Amino acid sequence: MAQQRPLNILHLFADQQRFDTIGALGNTLIRTPNLDRLANEGLAFTRAYSPSPECVPARASMITGHYPGRTGCYGNRHTMPSNEEQPSFMERLKQAGYHTHGVGKCHFNPDRFALRGFCARETQEEIPQRREDDDYASGLLEHGYDWLLEPHGIRGEMYYIPQPSVLPPHEHPTHWIGDRTAAYIRDNANSSEPWYLYGSFIHPHPPFAPPVPWHKLYRAPDMPLPMIPEDRDDLIVYINRYQNRAKYRDNGGIDLNLVRCQRAYYYACISFIDMQVGRILQALEETGQLANTLILYGADHGEYLGDYGCFGKRGMHDVSARVPLLVRWPDGYRAGERCDTPASLVDFAPTFVQAAGLDTSEGEYDGLPLRDLASGKVHRERVYSQLDCADMGLYMAVEHDWKFVYSAPDQKEYLFDLKNDPRETANLATRNPDHPQLQRLRGECQAWIRGTGQTEEVSADGQWKPYEPKRMPNDPDQGLIFQDPPWWDGKPPV
Repeated sequence: MAQQRPLNILHLFADQQRFDTIGALGNTLIRTPNLDRLANEGLAFTRAYSPSPECVPARASMITGHYPGRTGCYGNRHTMPSNEEQPSFMERLKQAGYHTHGVGKCHFNPDRFALRGFCARETQEEIPQRREDDDYASGLLEHGYDWLLEPHGIRGEMYYIPQPSVLPPHEHPTHWIGDRTAAYIRDNANSSEPWYLYGSFIHPHPPFAPPVPWHKLYRAPDMPLPMIPEDRDDLIVYINRYQNRAKYRDNGGIDLNLVRCQRAYYYACISFIDMQVGRILQALEETGQLANTLILYGADHGEYLGDYGCFGKRGMHDVSARVPLLVRWPDGYRAGERCDTPASLVDFAPTFVQAAGLDTSEGEYDGLPLRDLASGKVHRERVYSQLDCADMGLYMAVEHDWKFVYSAPDQKEYLFDLKNDPRETANLATRNPDHPQLQRLRGECQAWIRGTGQTEEVSADGQWKPYEPKRMPNDPDQGLIFQDPPWWDGKPPV
């Protein structure tokens, strides 16, 4: 009997998409018919978290299957481990005979254009050093857009100002990802080797810049107001305050109408991604490959969108650290069901390796195969997350009903009862320092930190390493950032 051909693997990924932005999973306002289809034909992991709520460390953990303490990549400024140090799952698949192909944002550091286990890549990064090095940006040059500075939206002072894209829909970066991902599927319909295909969207990462007329799909007055609890100051951490400043949102107050417009444009960006997902699924169906393709849709982290009076990512509240995760197995495994067991991006590597029919040794990954997790073949109580380290370290241990967070720059602990307070509006660590769940989860989080090799952050008797608490500077302009294209000379056109 001939051996069955291994599954194709389609890995679709968004940047900065909140967990609560899929219609089939309870959002009655957003329009996501194609993501709804994946949720209804596949299994939705409803309590999935990022191993680090920032782009580079989240992706380092995703491709290696290891938490930041093992990758050594704690933030966007840190280097990812090499394939010699920690092989990516793409490398594993390639060695097993898969053609591994990447389309879109990878955010590899230090080399944004490295392969890291891909046989080939079609690149689209946010701010390439040279437009000629980026496939998407160089294509725009060929189409006469040499005047265009920021194809993904105007950054810096306008980073959180909703803005229609200056590009038509068919030239928009999100549409390009749909084009190239669908083209790969069609071009490899008759390939003798299985493929792994990564289609990675930069949106809905800010600036929120959907194309015309998608910017009119949602209207600001219809959008929900941000959730700002009375105890806001007891709920946020130093990195929230710092990021609000850096993103020009630290202005002593919140313009609620602007926030509702942000949300409208953010939703429009997701709906435009959803359209591309539909085009990609259509390519699978028309080429007869849907029945032999595992499809996974996820995101690297979420977005505050004004909740807690905050903007951006980098926090451990669910709106920032919790992500959408949909998996459609071609055999229809648990189609239309929901799994509320805690999951993580570190689970992607063993999931893909298992789907390829490859063996993994115990302890090879920090993550677990998602099918085994959903079936109960393996057991898990909690997942973890970490942003930065040392005096800027932010750590989380989260279970189905409880979440513990520690912020080193604040020298402060946080405990949330997710069952009775799912919106995380009360810090029980402040209200009840002797809470039994606080003691237990502190111990679990500290054991995890030490287990990843970060032994200096926690003493043997369970004391956090003391650091001088950080304070925001008084100057309201200190900390503001610009993100101009490096190839721009700062001169107006002649």
